[in-house]
Amino acid sequence: MSVLFLEYPKCSTCQKAKKWLDEHKVKYEDRHIKENNPTAEELKVWHQRSGQALKKFFNTSGMVYRSLELKDKLPGMSEEEQLALLATDGMLVKRPLLIMEDKVLIGFKEKEWEEIF
Repeated sequence: MSVLFLEYPKCSTCQKAKKWLDEHKVKYEDRHIKENNPTAEELKVWHQRSGQALKKFFNTSGMVYRSLELKDKLPGMSEEEQLALLATDGMLVKRPLLIMEDKVLIGFKEKEWEEIF
């Protein structure tokens, strides 16, 4: 199984998730979400694959999200506008992201990860 792990190395949740992957011997490709942020096209595919609301892809507790006042702006934006915005800055994207061929996991929820691996 091909697994892509998108993380921000300084993020404590990402560090926990990476440790969990290593302990469970899950092979993955690591990608720094700020240095190599996802494109709008990637995000669109991942959003469809995730089965989640697009809002779940936003890092709502992040400084960039708050400084742009996205809580008030997102409801009035189209899906394409939201995807384009997410693609502008990796810090807007909820992390870690675990991308697999048939699934996308947003954030680190140990129970959810255990069910898959």
